[in-house]
Amino acid sequence: MELDEFKDTLNQQLATDHLYRSEADIAALLRKKAHSIIVKIKKSLWFEIFSCIVIMLLFGYLGLSCKYSSMNIYFSAFTLVFVPFTIILFYLLKKINRLNTNSLSVKNNLQSIVSILEEFMKRYFQFTMVLIPICLVFAFFLGYTEKQPIEPIDQIILKYKPSYSFITIFTFVYMTSLTVGIYYFTKWYLKKLYGNYVNELKIYINELKETE
Repeated sequence: MELDEFKDTLNQQLATDHLYRSEADIAALLRKKAHSIIVKIKKSLWFEIFSCIVIMLLFGYLGLSCKYSSMNIYFSAFTLVFVPFTIILFYLLKKINRLNTNSLSVKNNLQSIVSILEEFMKRYFQFTMVLIPICLVFAFFLGYTEKQPIEPIDQIILKYKPSYSFITIFTFVYMTSLTVGIYYFTKWYLKKLYGNYVNELKIYINELKETE
């Protein structure tokens, strides 16, 4: 019975604890929570930087080791594409670190970080969607101009003898499915890495305004 009473007392204390906090205490707590969110955002950036480096190494290896010139060109070209993207990620990480430690108010710093991340996510999504048709057209062009026969593709064509209409329909369905899939995946990916944290920071910014 004493244990149940202790639990009830503790729950009541926790439920009313915020009523006895000063505005300064609440602001300090919000700053602490916001800082933890920024730490998570920086972890997401480091994850992307590491992923870009791994992809660059893999694509660079494939660009040098593939026996087909079309694949050499394809993977080498996209190895170069990831170089400026990785530099941008480093720049963004550096900018967030600088904003998080400068002399401006916490609210202003958070607003700047939110603005930068929202712009970054917008450009990231646009770049991804523009890259899809470029990748597909580039791949088809390289495959079409490949001088050396690509054995797996030649074997499929000889075995099934697909008609021109079938190839056209298959290509259309493939490109549409790929585009839709990447569209929703990119939306989810950006929300998972940055979007949810940005929304939390916006909540903390509004709450900090109320304590001013």
